[in-house]
Amino acid sequence: MTNKKIGALIPIRLKSERLLSKAIKDICGKPVVCHLLDRAFKSEYLDKENVVVCTTEESSDDELVEVVKNYGASVFRGSTDDIIKRFYDAMNQFNFDAVIQIDGDDVTADTLYMDLTMKKLLSDNSLDIVTCDNLPLGIATKSFTKSAMDKVYEHYKTVNNDTGFIYFFTKTGLCKHEILQPVSERHSDNGARLTLDYDEDFQVFNAIFEALYEEGEVFTLTEINDFLEAHPQVKNLNLSLNDGYWERTKEKAQLYYLDNEGNQKKIIMLDHN
Repeated sequence: MTNKKIGALIPIRLKSERLLSKAIKDICGKPVVCHLLDRAFKSEYLDKENVVVCTTEESSDDELVEVVKNYGASVFRGSTDDIIKRFYDAMNQFNFDAVIQIDGDDVTADTLYMDLTMKKLLSDNSLDIVTCDNLPLGIATKSFTKSAMDKVYEHYKTVNNDTGFIYFFTKTGLCKHEILQPVSERHSDNGARLTLDYDEDFQVFNAIFEALYEEGEVFTLTEINDFLEAHPQVKNLNLSLNDGYWERTKEKAQLYYLDNEGNQKKIIMLDHN
């Protein structure tokens, strides 16, 4: 397969502004974070100990650390608001050559696209980062190299970057970026909101897992979409939150960096990107 050391970085903290301690809330008898870890553990590129939850050094995250370690994954504790530094330090500590980056709020992030992004990244030595587009919100993951991490770390200026940090990789021209599209029509963006920020989101995930979850198995995006199509009342529980989600992202993601000529620039945010 590859002699490169591949890991996963999952940023999570329990002191959320919107839904406190959401990562350790219970769904089907176990913490939300463990359901997400199940999906990472299924990746063909990841050994359990190389799946790293990147959290903070705050005491409020101690319980998360205990849950994650007991479940078999690893933990890195670093900067609270500077995700770029947290990732940079984690990649150095674990000596990763490349990583799959999974957002901690994306409880049903799809293992297939974890593997597809990493496969594409490893197939082309000129690539720095591979992302996905046109999937339901909360399904996509990204894969990037240590070289990409080093480039971003050298050039980023905004240290409060917990919202929008990935844009340093994809919107600055610092990294060579490729975008993958859905591999099936059944995977295409259908308007569903599959990210955990609010109680309405938790209700959606709870309904999905109660219907589809079986211990030891990971259900697919097609199964999720089929369930939501058959149960529009579930899909509609949190759809009203999407516009506010993107507006909040644009408001908080005030991100500055140095281009390759040393000029300070601001990342330009467009709607829904």
